[in-house]
Amino acid sequence: MKVPEMLILIAFGHFIGRKLNLAKVGRFASKYLLAFLIFGNIASKSLDYLLSIKIVFIYAVLVIVICLLSSYLYGYAFIKDHKWRGALIVLSVYPNLSALGFPIVSLFVNDITPAVIYASITSMTVVPIVTFVASHFSDHASTLKESLKTSVLFPPSIATVLGVTAVVLNIKIPCLNVIKRIGWLTIPLLLIYFGSRITLKRFTLKSFAEVLVFRSLIPAVFVVTTLYGYSEEVFYSVLVESVMPPAISANAILAYYNLKAEDAISATFAHTILTLAVFIVLGILR
Repeated sequence: MKVPEMLILIAFGHFIGRKLNLAKVGRFASKYLLAFLIFGNIASKSLDYLLSIKIVFIYAVLVIVICLLSSYLYGYAFIKDHKWRGALIVLSVYPNLSALGFPIVSLFVNDITPAVIYASITSMTVVPIVTFVASHFSDHASTLKESLKTSVLFPPSIATVLGVTAVVLNIKIPCLNVIKRIGWLTIPLLLIYFGSRITLKRFTLKSFAEVLVFRSLIPAVFVVTTLYGYSEEVFYSVLVESVMPPAISANAILAYYNLKAEDAISATFAHTILTLAVFIVLGILR
C-alpha cells in the first residue's frame, strides 16, 4: 500500500468516525480478517523459509522483555500515580496488531511474512501479560489462567498455530490466494478504524514522552544496533513492528480496568502520528 492511500484511508476514517461508531468494524478486522491474513501468509511459506527467519521469534521475545522490564523499573522509581504506572507498562509492551505495522513494512519490502510472524508471536505472548498487569494495578480480578485462555482463543493466535502446523506437516491448502486476498482487507479497514479514533483530549507531554521512550525509542536502539545488516525483510519487519505504537485494543483494556484510558488514547495517538511520519519519510528517502 502506498503512502497517499494510507493517508486517504486514515482521513476518511476520521471523517466518518464523527458520524458513525466503527468499533465493530475494528473488532471484526482485528479478530477475524486478520486471522485470514496471518494464516494465508504463513501457510504459503515452506518450512525452510520459517527456519531461516527464526531470529524473528527470538527478537519478538527479547523486545517484549526489554520493554516490560524497563517500563516497570522506571514506573516503580519515578511514577507516583499507581494507575498511570500500570497503564505505561501495558502501553510499552502491547503490540500494534498490524493496524499500521504491516502497511508500513510494505513501504520497505515486498514480503511481509516476517512482520506477520513477529506480530503473531507478540500478540500471543503479550495479551495474557497485559491483562494480568492491568488487573494487578486496578480493582478488577483476573487470573493468569483466564488471561492465557483469552490469548489462546484469540482468532489470529489460532491462525498462527494452524499456519505453522500446515507448513510443518507440508499440508497443501486449497484456495490459499483467496484466503490471502480476504486477509488483505484487514489493512484498509484498520486504517479507517484508526482514523476514527483520533483524539487529543487528554494529551500531556510527559505521558507522550514516556510512552514514546519505552514503546519505541528503547526497542529501536536495540534492534538497529544488533540486527542491522541482516536481510532487509527481517530487519525492517522487526524494526517497524517493535516500535509501532500499541493497538487501539490496548486502550480498551485500560478502560475496562479503569487505568487512565483517556490519557493513554491521547498519548497513543500523538505517538502514532509521529511514528507514522518518521517511517513515511524514511520510506520516501529510501
